[in-house]
Amino acid sequence: MNAPTKTAIAAAELDELLNGDNPPRVVDVRTPAEFETAHIPGSHNVPLDVLRKHRSEISEHLTDEVVLLCKSGQRSSQAEELLRGVGITGTRVLEKGFSDWENKGLAVERGRQRWDLERQVRMVAGSIVLSAVLGSVAAPKLKWLAGAIGAGLTFAAVSDTCAMGTALSKLPYNRGAEAPDVRTIVAQLR
Repeated sequence: MNAPTKTAIAAAELDELLNGDNPPRVVDVRTPAEFETAHIPGSHNVPLDVLRKHRSEISEHLTDEVVLLCKSGQRSSQAEELLRGVGITGTRVLEKGFSDWENKGLAVERGRQRWDLERQVRMVAGSIVLSAVLGSVAAPKLKWLAGAIGAGLTFAAVSDTCAMGTALSKLPYNRGAEAPDVRTIVAQLR
């Protein structure tokens, strides 16, 4: 098992390590579509939902130093907890996630461009609320739809989950490349 270390790593420090003699393994837990859009060169895509289902099997192949990342750090922190639950304690999480890495102008491989999931959630939620408010002029009960979306967004913030994001991630547009199965992931990690 990995020895415990500090759990966060800054983008600049990770960049230095990746250019060093013994680079860490970078595990990107974003969706396949997010990974396909842009990722750190040499990183491995292990979507959080796949890691959640197969953490024991995947963890057997994470014996080197591992840096976990997602867009902002939330999903990678969840991945770190999942791995800690199966005895992997030496993982680190990229501070501020891939967004910070990209904003600092560090190396990125780009593929097909799409809106990120958070932006899609804002667009869908905003459109539903706006339509419900405007529609409530003719059908007053539509205001409750706007209220329900507001309640859902509040719950998402409090619980650090997002049902709308989960639903949107399953759309063909967001799936992009096929989600890697556990055998493919394990083969890449070997």
